Amino acid sequence: MEKMSQISYQTEAAVTAEELSQVFKASGIKRPVDDLGRLDAMIKHADLLYSAWDGDKLIGVARAITDYSYCCYLSDLAVDADYHAKGIGKHLVEMVGEHIGEEVALILLSSPTAMGYYPKIGFEKIENGYIIKRKS
Repeated sequence: MEKMSQISYQTEAAVTAEELSQVFKASGIKRPVDDLGRLDAMIKHADLLYSAWDGDKLIGVARAITDYSYCCYLSDLAVDADYHAKGIGKHLVEMVGEHIGEEVALILLSSPTAMGYYPKIGFEKIENGYIIKRKS
């Protein structure tokens, strides 16, 4: 008999750079997964970090930067590919939305492979954006 997993969600869990690296790798998201110092800084400097766990295994993360009054940038939404299509990413986004409230816009940059996903969970595509890309 296969054991059913019990997914739990946390708002202030201590996520390590190693755990974040593993969930990024398992999700397929392109991030600096081998630069643990940079991942640690990404964790420490995030305003919001919501996580999904299967027991003690990190399986999903939503990381955001916000001013709590006008806008919130969802800088990472990653779910282990083994857990896709279970509503985990949607739930993490809902948690962020509940925290920031209705007066704050939630914005993100999507990878080309995820462009079809975000409209399914309530995001609208916008055309009026610009970027200065990172050098490394």
